[in-house]
Amino acid sequence: MSMNFQLSEEQKMIVQAARDFARNQCMPGVIERDEAQRFPREQISQLADLGFMGLMVSPEYGGAGMDTISYVLAMEEISKVDASVSVCMSVNNSLVCWGLEEYGTDEQKARYLTPLAQGKKDGELYIGAFLLSEPEAGSDATSQRTIAEDKGDHYILNGTKNWITNGNSASVYLVMAQTDPAKGPKGISTFIVEKNWPGVTVGAKENKMGIRASDTHSILFNDVRVPKENRIGVEGFGFTFAMKTLAGGRIGIAAQALGIASGAYELSVRYAKERKAFGTAIAHHQAIQFKLADMATRIEAARLLCFKAAWEKDNGQDYTLSSSMAKLYASEVAMWAATEAVQIHGGYGYVKEYHVERLMRDAKITQIYEGTSEVQRIVIGRHITK
Repeated sequence: MSMNFQLSEEQKMIVQAARDFARNQCMPGVIERDEAQRFPREQISQLADLGFMGLMVSPEYGGAGMDTISYVLAMEEISKVDASVSVCMSVNNSLVCWGLEEYGTDEQKARYLTPLAQGKKDGELYIGAFLLSEPEAGSDATSQRTIAEDKGDHYILNGTKNWITNGNSASVYLVMAQTDPAKGPKGISTFIVEKNWPGVTVGAKENKMGIRASDTHSILFNDVRVPKENRIGVEGFGFTFAMKTLAGGRIGIAAQALGIASGAYELSVRYAKERKAFGTAIAHHQAIQFKLADMATRIEAARLLCFKAAWEKDNGQDYTLSSSMAKLYASEVAMWAATEAVQIHGGYGYVKEYHVERLMRDAKITQIYEGTSEVQRIVIGRHITK
């Protein structure tokens, strides 16, 4: 296996485009959006115009056709500034578009994937959501209680989904539901459900600690009629679909965590060079230098784990283990680095205008969603002991 740590010219352009977008479009108003829990509709629309909502989708379906490493690079840059924006991008790319492109029919791709990859339909925002978690099915995703009953040419869908990112803003939902409860996980299927169909209700918005501008809702289904042609794959493929899709999604969340850590680090370096104490910049004090040195080293290790998982995905290898390692480590680095950043900033780190307190709040969810740190350790442990 050859190793090349140099970015291509195209990848460098992606970094610059994402960095410019984050600084010029996300940074203004980021504190106010967090405070008001206001969905960043304008920023997501601009991301769609840049081609970032379908970054890895084939141009055949309206995507940008970029590799997974480019996706990691873009996610890192945007997450440095606004993790609420980046999680919307991550869900649409990693979970919704990838799942449809990999496993959808030609008709499903034409009808749903193309506008999702473009992030727009008829000039309006058009994004997706991934509906797996339930009130009694979080880490134990096998315990699905949402039911899709076969009625011949359609299914009748009933149930409740929790913690759904893009819950209110999405036009399309990928829904995991039991079609044969007697088979347990092997009786789960996946369906494409449109938000505006009769019987679909968006529940109350969650009042979250972090990523507060992203909209997280419960979604309720009451006798929703789902055409047979909207099932992805065969009956019983749903749990496999969810696990395969989440393996890629973890690369996106690892990159988000990496970005949060990087953002906290960059703010800390800048502050340490400007802030004076005991007659000199605090960057010259060994106590602060050691914190910054540890931050830089752990962030670089997390970045390399993200790149390895992305490289394996791009090269058709099994990336389940590497994506879990990247997600586990990057999320823990994000939480630690953001906490250290608050400490370096002292009292200023505890107030909103210096941004690091928001990064600390945003970091925590990366250890929880798309598979908790505990679940990642289970995945890793099973791989290394089988």
